[in-house]
Amino acid sequence: MKLKKILAALLAAALCISLAACGGEGSSDAGASAESSAETSSESSAAEESSADAESSGTAGAAAQDPTEVLTDARIGVQLGTTGDQYIDGDIQDGLLGDAELTRYNKGMEAVQALLQDKLDAVVIDNEPAKVFVEENEGLVILDSAYTEEDYAICIAKDNTELLEQFNTAIAELKEDGTLQQLLDYYINGVEGAQPYTSPEGITYNGTLTMATNAEFPPYEYHDSSSGEDQIVGLDVDFARAICDKLGMELEITDIAFDSIIPAVQSGKADFGAAGMTVTPDREENVNFTDSYCTGIQVVIVKDAAAE
Repeated sequence: MKLKKILAALLAAALCISLAACGGEGSSDAGASAESSAETSSESSAAEESSADAESSGTAGAAAQDPTEVLTDARIGVQLGTTGDQYIDGDIQDGLLGDAELTRYNKGMEAVQALLQDKLDAVVIDNEPAKVFVEENEGLVILDSAYTEEDYAICIAKDNTELLEQFNTAIAELKEDGTLQQLLDYYINGVEGAQPYTSPEGITYNGTLTMATNAEFPPYEYHDSSSGEDQIVGLDVDFARAICDKLGMELEITDIAFDSIIPAVQSGKADFGAAGMTVTPDREENVNFTDSYCTGIQVVIVKDAAAE
């Protein structure tokens, strides 16, 4: 864990966070083998735009602070069952954060609210929802150095190798035809003119695949009522729908607690799980993961001293 934090900090300091699909452990939205140079170039470019967005969302206000120093002896909030939870808990157990205290919340926003109420000193969470939370809540900033780096992937039951192969084939096609880049541009990079995914006409559906998610993780999955009715939307939702369209299957979404997603997939209550999920050795003991589709980082949210 310590080595991963050092590497992540160096990447963030260079402002060159890689969104290259496919990685190993540490993978959240995860995966496996090296991509073609064209894919790597395309997704790395998207990552640089995402880094610039992060700076404009408040990271610059907390520049030159080391995350480990900030978190040492601090009251730290995380979302239950996330890799932020695992990393902080592990580092506390390893004695790397002094007398830090960890508090777990069912939703990332609950941790942010506790920070605003001075019940916490910091929140550790993925960079993309962190940017949303900072934008929506005045007086918060993101430390400019990352805490960890991770790749994201979709989880599938161990015994469903056929579905795993089908998903990996569809993911490769969606990378090749530019659909994944379109979603990254729309949901993460804020590219003007980028659009969310729309299912093409003429698809014949031969069944349904159920996706387990936790819709509290913008922009990957979140609730949207702008149309007049509550809908679960986001990058993961669009990407899952695009995969299902490739397979001729309709997408059904079930919104559950994050730490219930893997058990739901294991038990067959859901066909797959997608929720900005990092590939870790512990999780790989229980489920299989597809090739990665993007890379994120865990960051630290603190109150802006300048605003107090």
